[in-house]
Amino acid sequence: MSNELTSPPGAAAAPSSTPAPRRPLPRWLREPLLHFAIAGVALFAVDHWIVGASEDPRTIVVGAEVDDKARELFRGSRGRDPDAKELAALRQVWVDNEVLYREGLALQVDRGDDAIRERVIFKALSVVDANLKPPAADEKTLRAWFEAHRAKYDEPPRFDFQEAVLAGEASESAVRALVERLNHGAPGELDAGLRVFKGRPQASLAPSYGEDFAAALAEATPGEWHALHAKDGWRAIRVDGSTPGRLAQFEALQGVLLQDWTDTVMAERRTAAVRELARKYRVRVEEAAR
Repeated sequence: MSNELTSPPGAAAAPSSTPAPRRPLPRWLREPLLHFAIAGVALFAVDHWIVGASEDPRTIVVGAEVDDKARELFRGSRGRDPDAKELAALRQVWVDNEVLYREGLALQVDRGDDAIRERVIFKALSVVDANLKPPAADEKTLRAWFEAHRAKYDEPPRFDFQEAVLAGEASESAVRALVERLNHGAPGELDAGLRVFKGRPQASLAPSYGEDFAAALAEATPGEWHALHAKDGWRAIRVDGSTPGRLAQFEALQGVLLQDWTDTVMAERRTAAVRELARKYRVRVEEAAR
């Protein structure tokens, strides 16, 4: 996480690794069981009767209530409604867990749990896991994984900087006037707050402030205040220092890489096993849920 004392509105918390600008859907959306562990209680605690109304035990009916609950959860955590692709992924998460729930009931793993849905799902998942074989890796496989995911392991360039935030108008002229006063040590009340950022990864700057701001910050003279244009307006910024990036070494991370690779492969196999179970069911999405 970033060591910011405070962060500007809309600024992303500094991650421990460099994020890529246009990444595919995050793993929590692609790995339904992982997502269930994180947010399953909120999303999947919809009473079983929502999809259990069909008389055919091999038919899963996805009603409007499922989408409503998915939108509510997504809105609460992301501050916006999911787009069509994200909603479809959340719906698939729900279907995967419904499959696990029904398989768990068929295996009678609900005994002693009062048919608590989440526990039944996790017990069914444990049965799936017991039938999965851990993958075998060699150095060539791990090196290929390392290069494909290098951004996760390389140490990114980092910046220490401060932002003086005007209490009132933050137009270009107002910010430039503030920068002039700060650089010349003008006494008195500046009517500005101060935000301090420590070790902010360079790659996190563009998503929060814009590409132009990130480039200008990298070129800014340390120790001087500058008026920099961000995607949401002008900012008074002073760079206090920077740390160059450092490439990760395969040999130093071989154990970590093996664990990360194994976890990913097992997650993919687990999802494939659940989807194979789902072939026994017919999923029908009601019109109101589309």
